[in-house]
Amino acid sequence: MADSKPKKLVLNSGLRILTVPQKETGAVTVLVLVQTGSKYETKSQNGISHFLEHMFFKGTKKRPSTLQIAEPIDAVGGTFNAFTSEELTGYWIKVEYDDLPLALDFVSDIFFNSIFPAKEIAKEKGAVIEEINIYNDNPIRKAEILWREVLYGDQPAGWNVAGSKETVLSLTRQDMLSYMKRQYVASRTVVCVAGNIDEEDTQKRVASLFSKTSHGIFKDRKPVHESQKKPEVLLEWRGIDQARIALGVRAYNIFHPARFVQGLLATILGGMMSSRLFIEVRDKLGLAYDIGMTSEEDPDSGFLFTRAGVTPSNAEKAIRVILREYKKIARFPVPVKELNKAKEHIKGQMALNLEPSEEKASFYGVQELLQKKVLTPGELYGRIKNVRAGDVRRVAQELFVNNRLNLALLGPFKEKKQFEKLLHL
Repeated sequence: MADSKPKKLVLNSGLRILTVPQKETGAVTVLVLVQTGSKYETKSQNGISHFLEHMFFKGTKKRPSTLQIAEPIDAVGGTFNAFTSEELTGYWIKVEYDDLPLALDFVSDIFFNSIFPAKEIAKEKGAVIEEINIYNDNPIRKAEILWREVLYGDQPAGWNVAGSKETVLSLTRQDMLSYMKRQYVASRTVVCVAGNIDEEDTQKRVASLFSKTSHGIFKDRKPVHESQKKPEVLLEWRGIDQARIALGVRAYNIFHPARFVQGLLATILGGMMSSRLFIEVRDKLGLAYDIGMTSEEDPDSGFLFTRAGVTPSNAEKAIRVILREYKKIARFPVPVKELNKAKEHIKGQMALNLEPSEEKASFYGVQELLQKKVLTPGELYGRIKNVRAGDVRRVAQELFVNNRLNLALLGPFKEKKQFEKLLHL
Protein backbone atom coordinates (compact mmCIF):
# COMPACT_ATOMS: atom_id res chain seq x y z
CA MET A 1 0.00 0.00 0.00
CA ALA A 2 2.47 2.58 -1.24
CA ASP A 3 1.43 6.20 -0.78
CA SER A 4 2.84 9.57 0.24
CA LYS A 5 1.76 12.17 2.74
CA PRO A 6 0.00 15.27 1.45
CA LYS A 7 2.00 18.48 1.35
CA LYS A 8 1.24 20.79 4.24
CA LEU A 9 1.59 24.55 4.40
CA VAL A 10 0.92 26.43 7.63
CA LEU A 11 0.17 30.14 7.22
CA ASN A 12 1.32 32.70 9.80
CA SER A 13 -2.27 32.84 11.01
CA GLY A 14 -2.15 29.11 11.87
CA LEU A 15 -4.45 28.04 9.02
CA ARG A 16 -3.32 24.76 7.49
CA ILE A 17 -3.39 23.93 3.78
CA LEU A 18 -3.12 20.32 2.57
CA THR A 19 -2.68 19.33 -1.06
CA VAL A 20 -3.26 15.75 -2.18
CA PRO A 21 -2.31 15.14 -5.83
CA GLN A 22 -4.26 12.46 -7.70
CA LYS A 23 -3.21 12.53 -11.34
CA GLU A 24 -5.33 9.53 -12.34
CA THR A 25 -8.59 11.46 -11.91
CA GLY A 26 -10.22 14.22 -13.91
CA ALA A 27 -11.73 15.78 -10.79
CA VAL A 28 -10.69 18.00 -7.91
CA THR A 29 -12.29 18.57 -4.49
CA VAL A 30 -11.85 21.58 -2.25
CA LEU A 31 -12.79 20.94 1.39
CA VAL A 32 -12.76 23.57 4.13
CA LEU A 33 -12.98 22.18 7.67
CA VAL A 34 -13.53 24.13 10.88
CA GLN A 35 -13.06 22.53 14.27
CA THR A 36 -16.43 23.43 15.73
CA GLY A 37 -19.67 21.49 15.99
CA SER A 38 -22.42 20.67 18.44
CA LYS A 39 -19.95 19.82 21.24
CA TYR A 40 -18.94 23.49 21.23
CA GLU A 41 -22.45 24.82 21.78
CA THR A 42 -24.44 25.98 24.79
CA LYS A 43 -27.77 24.39 25.64
CA SER A 44 -29.75 27.47 24.56
CA GLN A 45 -27.95 27.59 21.18
CA ASN A 46 -27.87 23.86 20.46
CA GLY A 47 -28.00 23.46 16.68
CA ILE A 48 -26.29 26.75 15.81
CA SER A 49 -23.29 25.07 14.12
CA HIS A 50 -25.61 23.14 11.83
CA PHE A 51 -27.85 26.13 11.15
CA LEU A 52 -24.88 28.32 10.30
CA GLU A 53 -23.75 25.72 7.77
CA HIS A 54 -27.12 26.05 6.01
CA MET A 55 -26.83 29.83 5.84
CA PHE A 56 -23.55 29.77 3.93
CA PHE A 57 -25.57 28.91 0.81
CA LYS A 58 -28.15 31.68 1.18
CA GLY A 59 -26.24 34.51 -0.42
CA THR A 60 -22.92 36.37 -0.45
CA LYS A 61 -21.95 39.92 -1.38
CA LYS A 62 -20.87 38.62 -4.79
CA ARG A 63 -23.62 36.02 -5.21
CA PRO A 64 -26.59 37.47 -3.29
CA SER A 65 -29.05 34.59 -3.77
CA THR A 66 -29.17 30.81 -3.61
CA LEU A 67 -29.70 30.70 -7.38
CA GLN A 68 -26.61 32.81 -8.03
CA ILE A 69 -24.59 30.55 -5.74
CA ALA A 70 -25.73 27.29 -7.31
CA GLU A 71 -26.06 28.16 -11.00
CA PRO A 72 -22.37 28.66 -11.91
CA ILE A 73 -21.49 25.31 -10.31
CA ASP A 74 -24.39 23.54 -12.01
CA ALA A 75 -23.23 25.04 -15.31
CA VAL A 76 -19.94 23.12 -15.11
CA GLY A 77 -21.43 19.90 -13.71
CA GLY A 78 -19.97 20.42 -10.25
CA THR A 79 -21.41 19.36 -6.92
CA PHE A 80 -21.19 21.05 -3.53
CA ASN A 81 -22.51 20.60 -0.03
CA ALA A 82 -21.69 20.93 3.65
CA PHE A 83 -21.95 18.88 6.83
CA THR A 84 -21.87 19.31 10.58
CA SER A 85 -20.93 16.80 13.27
CA GLU A 86 -20.24 16.93 16.98
CA GLU A 87 -16.61 17.89 16.33
CA LEU A 88 -16.44 19.83 13.07
CA THR A 89 -18.14 21.63 10.21
CA GLY A 90 -17.15 21.13 6.58
CA TYR A 91 -17.81 22.84 3.24
CA TRP A 92 -16.85 21.16 -0.02
CA ILE A 93 -17.08 21.43 -3.77
CA LYS A 94 -16.09 18.93 -6.47
CA VAL A 95 -15.52 19.96 -10.08
CA GLU A 96 -13.59 18.98 -13.19
CA TYR A 97 -9.95 19.84 -12.53
CA ASP A 98 -9.94 22.67 -15.11
CA ASP A 99 -12.55 24.44 -12.97
CA LEU A 100 -10.41 24.57 -9.82
CA PRO A 101 -10.21 28.41 -9.91
CA LEU A 102 -14.02 28.57 -9.90
CA ALA A 103 -14.18 26.09 -7.01
CA LEU A 104 -11.69 28.04 -4.90
CA ASP A 105 -13.49 31.30 -5.61
CA PHE A 106 -16.82 29.71 -4.68
CA VAL A 107 -15.66 28.22 -1.38
CA SER A 108 -13.75 31.31 -0.27
CA ASP A 109 -16.72 33.51 -1.19
CA ILE A 110 -19.26 31.63 0.92
CA PHE A 111 -16.71 31.31 3.74
CA PHE A 112 -15.86 35.01 3.99
CA ASN A 113 -18.70 36.90 2.36
CA SER A 114 -21.96 35.22 3.36
CA ILE A 115 -24.52 37.87 4.28
CA PHE A 116 -27.05 35.87 6.35
CA PRO A 117 -30.19 37.76 5.24
CA ALA A 118 -32.73 37.97 8.06
CA LYS A 119 -35.50 36.95 5.67
CA GLU A 120 -33.58 33.80 4.68
CA ILE A 121 -32.85 32.94 8.32
CA ALA A 122 -36.57 33.02 9.08
CA LYS A 123 -37.35 30.76 6.11
CA GLU A 124 -34.50 28.36 6.81
CA LYS A 125 -35.72 27.75 10.35
CA GLY A 126 -38.69 25.98 8.81
CA ALA A 127 -36.41 23.85 6.61
CA VAL A 128 -34.16 22.87 9.53
CA ILE A 129 -37.14 21.95 11.69
CA GLU A 130 -38.35 19.69 8.89
CA GLU A 131 -34.86 18.15 8.81
CA ILE A 132 -35.16 17.47 12.55
CA ASN A 133 -38.58 15.90 11.90
CA ILE A 134 -37.02 13.63 9.26
CA TYR A 135 -34.40 12.42 11.73
CA ASN A 136 -36.99 11.87 14.46
CA ASP A 137 -39.32 9.98 12.11
CA ASN A 138 -36.53 7.77 10.78
CA PRO A 139 -36.09 4.94 13.30
CA ILE A 140 -32.53 4.18 12.17
CA ARG A 141 -31.38 7.78 12.63
CA LYS A 142 -33.38 8.24 15.82
CA ALA A 143 -31.82 5.17 17.43
CA GLU A 144 -28.38 6.64 16.77
CA ILE A 145 -29.43 9.93 18.37
CA LEU A 146 -30.73 8.00 21.40
CA TRP A 147 -27.45 6.07 21.55
CA ARG A 148 -25.47 9.26 22.15
CA GLU A 149 -28.08 10.42 24.62
CA VAL A 150 -27.83 7.28 26.74
CA LEU A 151 -24.02 7.55 26.73
CA TYR A 152 -23.62 11.23 27.49
CA GLY A 153 -26.94 12.55 28.79
CA ASP A 154 -27.54 16.29 29.10
CA GLN A 155 -24.19 17.62 27.93
CA PRO A 156 -23.11 18.72 24.43
CA ALA A 157 -21.92 15.24 23.43
CA GLY A 158 -25.42 13.93 24.13
CA TRP A 159 -27.36 16.62 22.27
CA ASN A 160 -28.73 16.38 18.75
CA VAL A 161 -26.37 17.98 16.21
CA ALA A 162 -29.36 19.65 14.52
CA GLY A 163 -30.65 21.02 17.83
CA SER A 164 -34.29 21.04 18.89
CA LYS A 165 -37.25 22.88 17.42
CA GLU A 166 -37.18 25.28 20.37
CA THR A 167 -33.48 26.15 20.10
CA VAL A 168 -33.62 26.54 16.33
CA LEU A 169 -36.57 28.93 16.56
CA SER A 170 -34.76 31.03 19.18
CA LEU A 171 -31.56 31.59 17.12
CA THR A 172 -30.95 35.12 15.86
CA ARG A 173 -28.77 36.59 13.15
CA GLN A 174 -26.57 38.16 15.82
CA ASP A 175 -26.17 34.76 17.52
CA MET A 176 -24.80 33.37 14.26
CA LEU A 177 -22.45 36.27 13.59
CA SER A 178 -21.08 36.11 17.14
CA TYR A 179 -20.65 32.35 17.01
CA MET A 180 -18.87 32.52 13.66
CA LYS A 181 -16.53 35.27 14.86
CA ARG A 182 -15.68 33.22 17.94
CA GLN A 183 -15.29 29.79 16.30
CA TYR A 184 -14.28 30.30 12.66
CA VAL A 185 -10.64 31.18 13.30
CA ALA A 186 -7.52 30.35 11.32
CA SER A 187 -5.88 28.18 13.97
CA ARG A 188 -8.85 25.79 13.84
CA THR A 189 -9.30 25.74 10.07
CA VAL A 190 -7.92 23.32 7.46
CA VAL A 191 -8.26 23.68 3.69
CA CYS A 192 -7.63 20.42 1.83
CA VAL A 193 -7.50 20.20 -1.97
CA ALA A 194 -7.38 16.73 -3.51
CA GLY A 195 -7.40 15.60 -7.12
CA ASN A 196 -5.68 16.44 -10.39
CA ILE A 197 -3.79 19.53 -9.23
CA ASP A 198 -0.51 21.38 -9.46
CA GLU A 199 0.44 21.43 -5.80
CA GLU A 200 2.59 24.56 -5.74
CA ASP A 201 0.11 26.64 -7.71
CA THR A 202 -2.81 25.35 -5.63
CA GLN A 203 -1.11 26.19 -2.35
CA LYS A 204 -0.44 29.73 -3.56
CA ARG A 205 -4.05 30.21 -4.64
CA VAL A 206 -5.45 28.92 -1.35
CA ALA A 207 -2.98 30.92 0.73
CA SER A 208 -3.99 34.10 -1.09
CA LEU A 209 -7.72 33.49 -0.83
CA PHE A 210 -7.69 32.40 2.84
CA SER A 211 -5.09 34.88 4.15
CA LYS A 212 -7.87 36.94 5.72
CA THR A 213 -9.18 34.16 7.97
CA SER A 214 -9.73 35.54 11.47
CA HIS A 215 -6.81 35.43 13.93
CA GLY A 216 -9.28 35.52 16.82
CA ILE A 217 -9.03 33.55 20.04
CA PHE A 218 -10.97 30.33 19.72
CA LYS A 219 -13.45 29.35 22.44
CA ASP A 220 -12.73 25.72 23.21
CA ARG A 221 -15.26 23.30 24.59
CA LYS A 222 -15.45 21.52 27.90
CA PRO A 223 -14.24 17.90 27.90
CA VAL A 224 -16.84 15.16 27.66
CA HIS A 225 -17.79 13.92 31.10
CA GLU A 226 -18.09 10.14 31.31
CA SER A 227 -19.27 8.34 34.41
CA GLN A 228 -20.96 4.96 34.51
CA LYS A 229 -21.28 2.42 37.32
CA LYS A 230 -23.82 0.02 35.83
CA PRO A 231 -25.47 -0.86 32.51
CA GLU A 232 -27.86 1.83 31.26
CA VAL A 233 -31.02 1.59 29.14
CA LEU A 234 -32.78 4.38 27.25
CA LEU A 235 -36.19 3.46 25.89
CA GLU A 236 -38.37 5.48 23.52
CA TRP A 237 -41.85 4.19 22.77
CA ARG A 238 -42.84 4.02 19.11
CA GLY A 239 -45.76 2.10 17.67
CA ILE A 240 -43.69 0.67 14.82
CA ASP A 241 -43.36 -2.80 13.31
CA GLN A 242 -39.58 -2.96 13.73
CA ALA A 243 -37.69 -2.24 16.94
CA ARG A 244 -34.35 -0.49 16.50
CA ILE A 245 -31.53 -1.62 18.77
CA ALA A 246 -28.30 0.23 19.55
CA LEU A 247 -26.30 -1.91 21.98
CA GLY A 248 -22.66 -1.41 22.85
CA VAL A 249 -20.00 0.04 25.10
CA ARG A 250 -17.97 3.12 25.85
CA ALA A 251 -14.56 2.78 24.19
CA TYR A 252 -11.38 4.66 23.23
CA ASN A 253 -10.74 8.15 21.90
CA ILE A 254 -8.88 9.02 18.72
CA PHE A 255 -5.52 9.37 20.49
CA HIS A 256 -5.63 6.04 22.32
CA PRO A 257 -3.09 3.51 21.00
CA ALA A 258 -5.70 0.72 21.15
CA ARG A 259 -8.07 2.49 18.72
CA PHE A 260 -6.71 0.37 15.86
CA VAL A 261 -7.59 -2.75 17.82
CA GLN A 262 -11.03 -1.27 18.47
CA GLY A 263 -11.59 -0.87 14.74
CA LEU A 264 -10.58 -4.47 14.10
CA LEU A 265 -12.86 -5.65 16.87
CA ALA A 266 -15.81 -3.89 15.21
CA THR A 267 -14.92 -5.42 11.83
CA ILE A 268 -14.71 -8.96 13.20
CA LEU A 269 -17.97 -8.64 15.09
CA GLY A 270 -20.11 -6.69 12.65
CA GLY A 271 -18.21 -5.03 9.84
CA MET A 272 -18.54 -7.66 7.09
CA MET A 273 -21.18 -9.92 5.59
CA SER A 274 -19.17 -12.82 7.02
CA SER A 275 -18.79 -11.14 10.42
CA ARG A 276 -19.89 -12.93 13.56
CA LEU A 277 -23.00 -10.89 14.22
CA PHE A 278 -24.16 -11.00 10.59
CA ILE A 279 -23.83 -14.79 10.52
CA GLU A 280 -25.41 -15.38 13.94
CA VAL A 281 -28.20 -12.79 13.98
CA ARG A 282 -29.18 -12.69 10.31
CA ASP A 283 -27.93 -15.82 8.57
CA LYS A 284 -28.52 -18.48 11.24
CA LEU A 285 -31.44 -17.02 13.17
CA GLY A 286 -33.10 -14.70 10.65
CA LEU A 287 -33.74 -12.11 13.36
CA ALA A 288 -32.68 -9.05 11.38
CA TYR A 289 -32.17 -7.77 7.87
CA ASP A 290 -29.99 -4.86 9.01
CA ILE A 291 -27.22 -5.80 11.45
CA GLY A 292 -23.79 -4.24 11.81
CA MET A 293 -21.32 -2.63 14.16
CA THR A 294 -20.01 0.92 14.36
CA SER A 295 -16.73 2.08 15.90
CA GLU A 296 -16.26 5.78 16.55
CA GLU A 297 -13.32 7.61 18.03
CA ASP A 298 -13.52 11.32 18.83
CA PRO A 299 -10.81 13.51 20.41
CA ASP A 300 -12.00 12.82 23.94
CA SER A 301 -14.51 9.97 23.69
CA GLY A 302 -15.32 6.86 21.73
CA PHE A 303 -17.71 3.94 21.49
CA LEU A 304 -18.59 0.63 19.86
CA PHE A 305 -22.19 -0.31 19.22
CA THR A 306 -24.24 -2.85 17.31
CA ARG A 307 -27.19 -1.55 15.31
CA ALA A 308 -30.03 -3.85 14.37
CA GLY A 309 -33.67 -3.79 13.35
CA VAL A 310 -35.83 -6.66 14.60
CA THR A 311 -39.45 -7.61 15.12
CA PRO A 312 -40.35 -6.31 18.61
CA SER A 313 -41.07 -9.83 19.86
CA ASN A 314 -37.50 -10.79 18.91
CA ALA A 315 -35.81 -7.84 20.60
CA GLU A 316 -34.85 -9.71 23.77
CA LYS A 317 -33.52 -12.67 21.82
CA ALA A 318 -31.44 -10.44 19.55
CA ILE A 319 -29.96 -8.62 22.53
CA ARG A 320 -28.98 -11.93 24.13
CA VAL A 321 -27.28 -13.10 20.94
CA ILE A 322 -25.34 -9.85 20.56
CA LEU A 323 -24.18 -9.98 24.18
CA ARG A 324 -23.21 -13.62 23.72
CA GLU A 325 -20.91 -12.62 20.86
CA TYR A 326 -19.39 -9.84 22.98
CA LYS A 327 -18.70 -12.34 25.74
CA LYS A 328 -17.30 -14.92 23.34
CA ILE A 329 -14.74 -12.62 21.72
CA ALA A 330 -13.55 -11.49 25.16
CA ARG A 331 -13.19 -15.08 26.37
CA PHE A 332 -11.61 -16.89 23.40
CA PRO A 333 -8.78 -15.81 21.08
CA VAL A 334 -9.74 -14.84 17.52
CA PRO A 335 -8.39 -17.45 15.07
CA VAL A 336 -5.49 -16.13 12.97
CA LYS A 337 -7.37 -16.75 9.71
CA GLU A 338 -10.34 -14.67 10.89
CA LEU A 339 -8.07 -11.91 12.16
CA ASN A 340 -6.18 -11.72 8.86
CA LYS A 341 -9.47 -11.64 6.94
CA ALA A 342 -10.58 -8.60 8.95
CA LYS A 343 -7.25 -6.84 8.35
CA GLU A 344 -7.41 -7.43 4.60
CA HIS A 345 -11.05 -6.34 4.56
CA ILE A 346 -10.10 -2.99 6.11
CA LYS A 347 -7.21 -2.62 3.66
CA GLY A 348 -9.45 -3.32 0.67
CA GLN A 349 -12.20 -1.01 1.89
CA MET A 350 -9.70 1.82 2.34
CA ALA A 351 -8.45 1.37 -1.21
CA LEU A 352 -11.97 1.40 -2.65
CA ASN A 353 -13.30 4.21 -0.47
CA LEU A 354 -10.37 6.52 -1.15
CA GLU A 355 -10.67 6.50 -4.93
CA PRO A 356 -12.86 9.66 -5.18
CA SER A 357 -11.12 12.99 -4.59
CA GLU A 358 -13.70 14.05 -1.99
CA GLU A 359 -12.91 10.98 0.11
CA LYS A 360 -9.18 11.68 -0.06
CA ALA A 361 -9.77 15.28 1.01
CA SER A 362 -11.88 14.15 3.97
CA PHE A 363 -9.49 11.33 4.96
CA TYR A 364 -6.52 13.66 5.27
CA GLY A 365 -8.31 16.85 6.23
CA VAL A 366 -10.17 15.44 9.23
CA GLN A 367 -7.01 13.80 10.58
CA GLU A 368 -5.11 17.08 10.31
CA LEU A 369 -7.91 19.07 11.91
CA LEU A 370 -8.55 16.81 14.89
CA GLN A 371 -5.11 15.26 15.46
CA LYS A 372 -2.75 17.83 13.88
CA LYS A 373 -1.02 15.00 12.02
CA VAL A 374 -1.98 12.47 9.37
CA LEU A 375 -1.40 8.81 8.65
CA THR A 376 -1.42 7.66 5.05
CA PRO A 377 -3.52 4.60 4.20
CA GLY A 378 -0.31 2.56 4.16
CA GLU A 379 0.73 3.80 7.59
CA LEU A 380 -2.75 3.19 8.94
CA TYR A 381 -2.76 -0.34 7.58
CA GLY A 382 0.67 -0.88 9.09
CA ARG A 383 -0.75 -0.16 12.55
CA ILE A 384 -3.63 -2.53 11.89
CA LYS A 385 -1.40 -5.25 10.47
CA ASN A 386 0.65 -5.28 13.68
CA VAL A 387 -2.39 -6.14 15.83
CA ARG A 388 -2.25 -9.66 17.24
CA ALA A 389 -5.02 -11.97 18.42
CA GLY A 390 -3.93 -11.36 21.99
CA ASP A 391 -4.43 -7.62 21.50
CA VAL A 392 -8.00 -8.16 20.30
CA ARG A 393 -8.80 -10.38 23.25
CA ARG A 394 -7.23 -7.94 25.74
CA VAL A 395 -9.20 -4.98 24.36
CA ALA A 396 -12.42 -7.01 24.25
CA GLN A 397 -11.93 -7.96 27.90
CA GLU A 398 -11.41 -4.32 28.81
CA LEU A 399 -14.35 -2.96 26.85
CA PHE A 400 -16.99 -5.66 27.16
CA VAL A 401 -17.75 -5.30 30.85
CA ASN A 402 -21.01 -4.53 32.61
CA ASN A 403 -20.25 -0.95 33.64
CA ARG A 404 -19.57 0.05 30.03
CA LEU A 405 -22.75 -1.49 28.56
CA ASN A 406 -25.48 0.74 27.14
CA LEU A 407 -28.69 0.06 25.25
CA ALA A 408 -30.87 2.49 23.31
CA LEU A 409 -34.11 0.94 22.11
CA LEU A 410 -36.82 2.38 19.90
CA GLY A 411 -40.08 0.45 19.62
CA PRO A 412 -43.42 -0.50 21.18
CA PHE A 413 -41.98 -1.00 24.68
CA LYS A 414 -43.04 0.78 27.86
CA GLU A 415 -41.05 -1.00 30.56
CA LYS A 416 -37.28 -1.00 30.49
CA LYS A 417 -36.85 -3.39 33.42
CA GLN A 418 -37.10 -6.42 31.13
CA PHE A 419 -34.14 -5.07 29.14
CA GLU A 420 -32.12 -3.97 32.15
CA LYS A 421 -32.19 -7.58 33.33
CA LEU A 422 -30.54 -8.69 30.09
CA LEU A 423 -27.53 -6.36 30.30
CA HIS A 424 -24.85 -8.45 31.92
CA LEU A 425 -21.76 -10.18 30.56
